[in-house]
Amino acid sequence: MNAILKITDASGRSWEVNLLPDTIYNIGRAKENDIVLNDRRVSRRHAHLVAEASSCKIVDGYLENGEIQRSINRVFVNNVPRFEKTLEQGDRIIIGESNLDFKKTGTPKILETPPEAKKSSASSALIGETEIAPTGVNYDDQPLGHTQLQISAHEIIGHRSSITVETGVATAEEIKELRRKAKALDLLYEMSKTLGTVFDLKEIFIKATDLIFRGTPAERVVALLADESIDGKILDYSLYPIAVRARDAKLENLTEKLTISRTITQKVMRDRVALLSQDAKTDKQFSGAESIVAQGVRSTICAPLITESNVHGVMYADRFDPFAAFSPDDLELISAVAAQTAMVVETVKAHKRLAREEVARANYGRFMPEYVVKQMLENPDSFKLGGVNQTVTILFADIRGFTAFSERENPEKVVGLLNRYFTAMSEIIFAHGGTLDKYIGDGLMAIFGAPTATPEDAKNALKTATAMQRRLATLNKELESEGISRVHVGIGLHTGVATIGYIGSEQRSEYTAIGDTVNLASRLESSARGGQILVSEATAQAGGDSFTFLPQESLTVKNRLQSVSLFEVKWN
Repeated sequence: MNAILKITDASGRSWEVNLLPDTIYNIGRAKENDIVLNDRRVSRRHAHLVAEASSCKIVDGYLENGEIQRSINRVFVNNVPRFEKTLEQGDRIIIGESNLDFKKTGTPKILETPPEAKKSSASSALIGETEIAPTGVNYDDQPLGHTQLQISAHEIIGHRSSITVETGVATAEEIKELRRKAKALDLLYEMSKTLGTVFDLKEIFIKATDLIFRGTPAERVVALLADESIDGKILDYSLYPIAVRARDAKLENLTEKLTISRTITQKVMRDRVALLSQDAKTDKQFSGAESIVAQGVRSTICAPLITESNVHGVMYADRFDPFAAFSPDDLELISAVAAQTAMVVETVKAHKRLAREEVARANYGRFMPEYVVKQMLENPDSFKLGGVNQTVTILFADIRGFTAFSERENPEKVVGLLNRYFTAMSEIIFAHGGTLDKYIGDGLMAIFGAPTATPEDAKNALKTATAMQRRLATLNKELESEGISRVHVGIGLHTGVATIGYIGSEQRSEYTAIGDTVNLASRLESSARGGQILVSEATAQAGGDSFTFLPQESLTVKNRLQSVSLFEVKWN
C-alpha cells in the first residue's frame, strides 16, 4: 500500500512521510526514532506503525525483548484511545499534542518538471579553491524519497525555538538542545557580521557554504539562483548555479558530475518550504564509481532563499555516505543560513537595480522630463519604445544669424553662449512636459506627446514656444551687459502623426520621431524670422483659445498638393 502520513508536532512544524510497504516506523521523542515528535507529552519511544503490502497499523508502545511496552500518555485515533488500529483513509492519530493524518495515495506522484534550467555564462562556481564552470551541475527528475521533513516559509523567516521547559530545571536532552541552538546562533551571528559589508554574490555564497560545512555534515553545497524579470519577479522555476562547493577535495571530480534533483528544487520553490529527503537516490551513471556515492542512499536538504517578498533560489546540500543522513537540526540550520543569505541577496539585487536606475535616470533625464523618467523606471511595460505611431506636436527652434556671430567671436564665447542658451531652453521644455529630442548645431528639436500622449500636448508646446521667446529677451539683456551681441530665434510647430521609437544601429541609437509631421515642423521653423513663432493650422486648432493666432500667407511645401495654412503666435 502506498500511503502518506502528514505530521504536525507540538511546535507547529509540519512534514510528510511516504510510507513504504513491509516497513516498521518507530515514533517518539528520541532522535533515534524514524518519526521524531518534538512534544513533551510524547514518550521517548511512544508507538510504532507497521506498513504492510495491503494495510497500515498503528500500535501503542514499542517492542522490547519480544514484548510490547505501552506508552504512558496513550495513542488516540480519531479521539478514541487505541492500543492497535488498522488505519483507514482520513484517520487522525493523536500522540501528545501532535497530529498524524493518514492518507492513501495510490501510485507515487512525480512532480511536473519545469523547463531546462538556464545556465549563466557570466557565473562561475567554486569547489574548494578551484573555480569551475557552473554548467557542471546536472539535473535529474527522480521522485522524492520516502522519508521527508519540511519547514514552511513562515518558520524559515520567523523561526521560533521548539524547546519548551515548564519547570525551572531543564532535562539533559533540553540542555543539549540549548547548546546546539547556541552554536547555531553563534554561526549565524558571525555570518551576519560578515555579510553586512559584502556586495558580491560569489563571496556571499562562499561564506554561507562555509557556515553550512561547519554547522552540518554536508559534503556538497550548491547555491542556485532563479531567473528573474526586470522588476525582480520570478519568471519560472528555472535555476542556474551561482556556486558549487565540496567539503573534501577528493570529491571534486565526482561533484562536477553529480546531479541535482529538479523534483526537489521545484517543490521547494513552488511550495516555499525547506525539505529534507533521506532517500534521494544517486544517478545510475555512478554505479561503477567510488563507494561513497555509488551505493545506498543519498541524504539531501534543499532550503529556499526566501524573503517576505520573493524566493530568489535555493541552497542544496548533499550527504553521500549511505550509512548517514541529515537530521532535523541540520534542516533548521541550513534553512536559517539560506534565509539570512536571501536577505543579503535581495539587498545586493536592490543595490544593483538602483544603480541601473540611476544610470537610466541620468541618460533619460538629459532629454525627458523627470516625471516621464520616473514612469518609465516604475512601469517600463507601459511605454512601447520599440516604435509606435502616435499624434505628437513637434517643435523646432534655431538661432538666426548664428553663423556670422560664430565667425566674428572667439570659440570660447561661442560655446559659452550656446551652453547658456540650451540650458535655459531645455529647462523650459522639461517644465512643460516636453521631450528634448536633439541639439542640431545652434538649433534644437523637442517632442510633446512622447513617450506618453495627452490632450494638452499641443497647448504645452505652444506654452513652451512663447516661454522660450520671453526667456530669450531676458537672456539678451544679460548678454549685452557682457558685451555679447543679441541673438534671435525662429520657432516652428506642427501637430500630426509621427513614428516614435529608438532609431539607429545596435551600436548606437536614439529615441526620436520621424515622418512628415517632423519634416513640416522643420520647414515652418525655417520660414520663421527671428523672434517669430509659426504654427500649422493643426497646432492652432489643438492649442485652443488660450493663444492669439495671426493668419499668415500659406506655405507651399514640396511633395504636398495643397499649401499649408500658417499662423503666427503673438507672444509679446
